[in-house]
Amino acid sequence: MAEVDEGQYMRRCLQLAANGKQTCSPNPMVGAVIVHKDRIIGEGWHRKAGEPHAEPNAIRSVKECEWLCESTMYVSLEPCSHFGKTPPCVELIIQWGIPRVVIGTLDPFPLVAGRGVAKLKEAGIEVIVGVEEEACRKLNQSYFHFLNTGRPRIILKWAQTADGFIDSIRTLVNKQTSLKISTPFTQLITHKLRSECDAILVGTNTAMLDNPELNVRSWSGKNPLRLVIDRLGVLPDSAKLLDGSIETVVFSEVKSGKEGKNTWILLDFNKNILYQMMTVLNRLKIQCLLVEGGAFLHETFLQADLWDEIQVETSPQLVGNGVCAPNIENIITKSGSIQKYDAGSSYREIRNYVHVC
Repeated sequence: MAEVDEGQYMRRCLQLAANGKQTCSPNPMVGAVIVHKDRIIGEGWHRKAGEPHAEPNAIRSVKECEWLCESTMYVSLEPCSHFGKTPPCVELIIQWGIPRVVIGTLDPFPLVAGRGVAKLKEAGIEVIVGVEEEACRKLNQSYFHFLNTGRPRIILKWAQTADGFIDSIRTLVNKQTSLKISTPFTQLITHKLRSECDAILVGTNTAMLDNPELNVRSWSGKNPLRLVIDRLGVLPDSAKLLDGSIETVVFSEVKSGKEGKNTWILLDFNKNILYQMMTVLNRLKIQCLLVEGGAFLHETFLQADLWDEIQVETSPQLVGNGVCAPNIENIITKSGSIQKYDAGSSYREIRNYVHVC
């Protein structure tokens, strides 16, 4: 009898799990596959926070329920063992008599964290852990990062010219037009990224000069929570960020309170505001933060070594002068433009997207 390729079924779990990329947060993405005699008879994934998890969805998809007691369930993340918004998945697995469960990786959430595996084993179920583990952890890297560090996974994103400028030198007085770097295709990529993040942050200058909406337009999916730094309260009421269409948090030293969907939070700007912001984002359960600018804000994060991924979009334009792009040469390895490593469930990457001429 040929040996079963456990990895192929776990990779299918990951494909299914990724369907929840825009809807699961703050829950992790999870996929489940049920296999009977080397044939998939059920599949499911966690579609949305508060709704049934991957395991019950997979079980409900099985037409021949009598086969469950002879089947193996593959699941990308350890099944939950506690009552939350939904019942514990381990109880359902035990109830249906599934004799074998293969798990991609353990769940670090304190109410699970090995308890799911323990309960399954106590019920006499064979449990295997660690199949395609790195891929399973990478899929939910923001979730793992948030639980392990107490802060969101931070993505710095900017577009620059080939000679290293991100914008024209603009002020509210000179009315200089912004430097057009992105293409319709790269804008689509940016909006896809926005839809996959919990929050998006810009500084005061970007908010004042660009008057951005910071929503998802060129892609389908949820809008991130909008964050803006406005230390002195100079952002006008007419700003798109304050239009009430999406929840917005303003970090300030002169105002606090809530007006409609807009919330002002006081920070002490005489101290490090980044770590104060991380405390706020922890309270809001923001697991993935996208920082879109401007240059000073990006440099602040870089100098604090407070980042997990950098995405640089580079066009072939040569403009000669302007606002300099952040300098990341000192953190790029000699082997190329991508640096990647695992630091206790935390992945760091530098991605450089170059325009195709």
